[in-house]
Amino acid sequence: MIEPAQRLSSVKEYYFSKKLKEISDLRKSGKNILNLGIGNPDLPPSEQTLKALHINSAQADNHGYQSYSGNPDLRKAFVKWYANHFRVNFDPDKETLPLIGSKEGIMHISMAFVNPGDGVLIPDPGYPAYKSVADLVGAKIYNYNLKEENGWLPDFDELEKLDLQKVKLMWINYPNMPTGTKANYETLEKIVNFGIKHKILIVNDNPYSFILNNQPLSIFNIPQAKHIALELNSLSKSHNMAGWRIGVVVGNEKYISNILKVKSNVDSGMFLPLQLAAVEALNSPQSWYDNLNTEYSKRRKLAEEIMNVLQCKFDETQSGMFLWAKIPLGYANAYEFSDYLLYKYDLFITPGGIFGKNGEKFMRISLAGNFENLKIALERLKINEWETVK
Repeated sequence: MIEPAQRLSSVKEYYFSKKLKEISDLRKSGKNILNLGIGNPDLPPSEQTLKALHINSAQADNHGYQSYSGNPDLRKAFVKWYANHFRVNFDPDKETLPLIGSKEGIMHISMAFVNPGDGVLIPDPGYPAYKSVADLVGAKIYNYNLKEENGWLPDFDELEKLDLQKVKLMWINYPNMPTGTKANYETLEKIVNFGIKHKILIVNDNPYSFILNNQPLSIFNIPQAKHIALELNSLSKSHNMAGWRIGVVVGNEKYISNILKVKSNVDSGMFLPLQLAAVEALNSPQSWYDNLNTEYSKRRKLAEEIMNVLQCKFDETQSGMFLWAKIPLGYANAYEFSDYLLYKYDLFITPGGIFGKNGEKFMRISLAGNFENLKIALERLKINEWETVK
């Protein structure tokens, strides 16, 4: 057998990949498992978006290779979207790069700026892909703490105590996943100033701005951010287009051009009908976001009821498409609690430990599962007279 590359020695199979196999096996054995853990939107995109995909897919000349930098209409639509909703402006030709999903951007940005041995600041808890990609490019990982007592925001005194000489890049993610914390202007300004002071590229991963949040904020609302920052965004959550794989990175022209060097050697452009349909999605009226949040608000109330029955404590001000809560006493960690719910009540809820050590006493319910599943889960717990101590 040919040995795999050494870079894979520090990369494990994604937790959800393994857990979904386990859930599948339980269902095959006859268990009616309700999955309340995965952030996979179950609602469709807008009718205009679907219509645009259908019409443009039928055009005979729309099936060839496309530009590595994305269709001009899509770049302009992203710029207009940012101007309308975030009140910031970009050059569509120089400061905007469509991506095949924002997860692609995590890899491309890392490959464009991080050398083996360079330091990368990764939030704990945080999206596991930040660490996986850092491992793949041979970076040295510096975890920085996000803690409940600090409102899940960076502790700048603690950050300043780290050896930052070799740190090249810092991942932030606000509104935050998994905690639902919204960063205010002052916090983003501190992060930008921190990056400028230490010459660290700040990347804000920002796909949750429109879910249960009436005040979308971009890191580029901070005037000096273009000197030191990039921002990723996506249509996956905001427009119910997770499987379409449409994202964007915006920022300084020089940073974007370096990312394009990587991207142009990895893919051959995005299917044109997808890009043109995305233009329609980005042009959605405010009523689209309002209707989407009306549905998520209903689901959020059920998720809160479930957490209350489980005697899990949560912050009512959190946003995004998840509900993050502290597990009750009597369990070593959320992995144990999650497995107990899975095998005792046929419910899967994500253990917070997959996002880092600071999440080990927390769990996360997804609002992407449909309303009926949340309702059934709540009824199942009530019927079985849930008790917090096994």
